[in-house]
Amino acid sequence: MVPAEDIHSALQKIPWFSTLTPEHFKKTAELAHLRYAKAGETFFREGDKQDYVYIVLEGRVSLDIFVPHHGKMHFYTAEPYDVFGWSSVTPGMHQRIAGAVAVLDSTVACIDAEGLRQFAENDHDFGYLLMRRLANVVASRLMVTRLQLIDMFAGPTETMND
Repeated sequence: MVPAEDIHSALQKIPWFSTLTPEHFKKTAELAHLRYAKAGETFFREGDKQDYVYIVLEGRVSLDIFVPHHGKMHFYTAEPYDVFGWSSVTPGMHQRIAGAVAVLDSTVACIDAEGLRQFAENDHDFGYLLMRRLANVVASRLMVTRLQLIDMFAGPTETMND
């Protein structure tokens, strides 16, 4: 197990933790641990039980989904300070909606999703801050997905000959 000082130090480097109160930071750190993954190692598969929300500290993590008649398709690469597995914090989600695999040797912060949900429920100030930040993550992912869809389904453009 990683010493608590290492977890605290790692979490302090994450920009969206910088505005937490000392109490909120301490409680979140108690719910967290670090995980080191070699390139190619799986964090979770689509359909797995949801247990953690992850934040990349070093390395890269590929997110993929299964598309019928096409197989697994990559849709996002999480870079340092990106959050992945965020749906585990939302109420009603019980299974992973995507898979995650380390692209490079990676270090991630793993935060217990059920503990985080309970903390947010019991402390509405923290809950508001958490959900506001997760809403920003979701909004940016929707924008990226929208641009990918536009790119996929846009027809070839005609060029004009002079």
